[in-house]
Amino acid sequence: MIRAVFFDAVGTLIHPAPLAADVYYEAGRRHGSSRATVARRFAKAFRKQEDIDRHNGWATSARRELERWQSIVAEVLDDVTDPEACFAELYEHFARPESWTCAAAAEEVLAGLRRRGLVLGVASNYDHRLRTVIAGLAPLRGIDHLLISSEVGWRKPAPAFFAALVRQAGLPPAEILLVGDDRDNDYDGARAAGLQAVLVSTPSDKRIGRDGIDALRDLPHHPSLT
Repeated sequence: MIRAVFFDAVGTLIHPAPLAADVYYEAGRRHGSSRATVARRFAKAFRKQEDIDRHNGWATSARRELERWQSIVAEVLDDVTDPEACFAELYEHFARPESWTCAAAAEEVLAGLRRRGLVLGVASNYDHRLRTVIAGLAPLRGIDHLLISSEVGWRKPAPAFFAALVRQAGLPPAEILLVGDDRDNDYDGARAAGLQAVLVSTPSDKRIGRDGIDALRDLPHHPSLT
């Protein structure tokens, strides 16, 4: 029986609004960039940093997360006139709650799970800025636990991250459900650690199968919770 439900943050519970690539483009334009588009460059830079973390066994820290985003911004917007000012603007932007929107039906789903007596948590590879973001989004203020990789010292899908999640929940792994949109980090990582998991479909990954859902609103009806 599931007694706690933990959610991935970015891409599952919250989404940047406007899209991250659009925010980067506008910030770059203000700081002298001539890039016509940044979406592909952003995806490439993000994957590069993921590969670095994978090579390092998914170890992380507050310093590493800051350096990660400095590297991404520098690679995406490599022609700005003031790189430090551009990075500072982007870093601060994504720390503000108003830069994010909750997933459709998030408030309804969380309230329904809470009425069932389930413990609710967020388990994220985002950094300390997530605390400010969640505190400023009314539908998420009832979250019981917040687990952030840079504070744990390990990023998902490292087993040590999920071990920390289990300790914080104070429950056996099999009684914890992890809901996320990343097959490797969320679904496979949680399952390997003994947790149950549900994969939320994304535009780039529709192969959710019987253990997945098309949208967050479908979670209360998933077999693991019925």
